[in-house]
Amino acid sequence: MVYFCCMAAPTSFTAREVEIQELENNYLIPTYARYPLVIDHGRGCWVYDLEGRRYLDFLSGLGVNALGHAHPRIVKVIREQAARAIHVSNLYYHPYQGRLAHRLSRLADMDRAFLCNSGTEAIEGALKIARLYSQEAKDKFHVVALENSFHGRTLGALSATGQAKYRTPFEPLVPGAAFARFNDLEDLRAKVNEQTSAILLEAIQGEGGIFELDADYLRAAEELARRCNAVLIFDEIQCGLGRTGEYFAFQRSGVKPDIVVTSKPLAAGLPLGAIIAREPVASALTAGMHGTTFGGGPLACRVALEFLDILEQEHLLEHVQRVGAHMRACLEDLKDHFHFIKTIRGRGLMLALDLEFPSRPLMLEALHAGLLINSTHDTVLRFLPPFIIREEEVDRGIRILRKLFASYKPAPQV
Repeated sequence: MVYFCCMAAPTSFTAREVEIQELENNYLIPTYARYPLVIDHGRGCWVYDLEGRRYLDFLSGLGVNALGHAHPRIVKVIREQAARAIHVSNLYYHPYQGRLAHRLSRLADMDRAFLCNSGTEAIEGALKIARLYSQEAKDKFHVVALENSFHGRTLGALSATGQAKYRTPFEPLVPGAAFARFNDLEDLRAKVNEQTSAILLEAIQGEGGIFELDADYLRAAEELARRCNAVLIFDEIQCGLGRTGEYFAFQRSGVKPDIVVTSKPLAAGLPLGAIIAREPVASALTAGMHGTTFGGGPLACRVALEFLDILEQEHLLEHVQRVGAHMRACLEDLKDHFHFIKTIRGRGLMLALDLEFPSRPLMLEALHAGLLINSTHDTVLRFLPPFIIREEEVDRGIRILRKLFASYKPAPQV
């Protein structure tokens, strides 16, 4: 047993900070437990509060700000496009939606894409496609997902999320979901049957604590999907589009899913999600059967194209692999020195430390020390730094963690 002597949280705030907090407390529906920080702006891998104090960002907006903050090329494109057209109804064409759909289809080795607003909306659309594709059988509507998974907070996505803490308050949910044990091939085979319309997997579970599926498990899922004529869906909302050093995390396994959904980094901070599918699954969705008001607008699509250009032209996939390997080595060194670190998980710049105790107090202490990280799944510290992070910035963050870890003491005997 260990305990942590936390620094005191701020006891006084500026008048402007108090005003911001009071407005939220009085008028927002209270769905978020905010951390004690008001972010004013960011640049590169750093964010700044109202007083100008800076914080090293190892979280990048939960994986959204993959190019950091205020990337000059993104800022330039937003300014240019905002002066031309921000929104165009999907009743009409604009120059960028088709180009982005083609680009994403090529990167995923698929045929078509649908552009929406978010990851959870992409999951909803993917499940609708699977239902349509399987509709020749009346009872073929079941979905097999995994225990510990997270696919979103709308009712359909929540129904396929394998964590009771998210599901229970909203039950009864959409019927037909079953949850297989992680990396347990026999349990997966037991759950998938002729009633299964979709198998929904995260190649690397993100919110669940950075757990990676074995390649053999992914290949077995593909085989089961083919045998049962089910749609194999990969949720790459967090682990996709460069986070692991590949365009999509599943690509290392050689498996060919029917649908890939992605979102978080796609439009460099603007809301945009995508369903990428292969024929004939994609063609199950026809005119009038699905839609979105804001998804795929010209501003978001043009920014997404610029994001993909930057990934390619600035060789960021290779950079993620190199800096991610450096960061993992640094975390391994921490593990060698601090016995309460149980495991290190993940790849690329999607990494986690699993501790022997709840991680939230340590996450808050890191915030006080100028480092933004995330606590998830009770004992896990999650790291999702921007793709542009440099080795020296990794080293700075590791020094902060090392100093904080060093203040742990044996728990007093009761």
